[in-house]
Amino acid sequence: MIPRAKGPKATMTRRTRGREIALQVLYQLEQNPGQGPAEVARFIERRLREPKLCAFAHALVSGVLEHQPRIDGLISEVADNWRLDRMAAIDRNILRLGAFELLYCDDVPTKVAINEALELAKRYSTAQSSRFVNGILDRLPTAGAAQASGGSKEEPIATGEIAAPAADTPDDGPPPPVEKD
Repeated sequence: MIPRAKGPKATMTRRTRGREIALQVLYQLEQNPGQGPAEVARFIERRLREPKLCAFAHALVSGVLEHQPRIDGLISEVADNWRLDRMAAIDRNILRLGAFELLYCDDVPTKVAINEALELAKRYSTAQSSRFVNGILDRLPTAGAAQASGGSKEEPIATGEIAAPAADTPDDGPPPPVEKD
């Protein structure tokens, strides 16, 4: 029998699982945009069960969706020769999740956010994806700092509500990227 880890390491393992579920939800929402908040909540709660982890996963998903226009703009800015729509869907959502943690979550150190995204890429994508994700996320804090108005990370959404991305409302982020041919 393998002994269970105790203390902070066990907490990080559970948070890693919360990130996995958040990634799965983001991927599902991109592939099936008609999913409602109730289905998303049910998906998260069935897989995580622990209320704090469910809230963590909900906050990640809501935060990515709320800030998606800005996150996508920053990813497009640093992803030389890569249009967002040409990236693999799973890589795009790993980048969004990692970018959200880098830019908006004060309690997550930069190295942790990048390493967690790399582990997701290794587990859910191709062999080359972790290098691709690392290259993009490594450049994001610099790009995000150049556009930040207050100089500090914003607080993530703490509710369990899933916010739909606003399509017709202006945002504080950069203009949509121009597609390269």
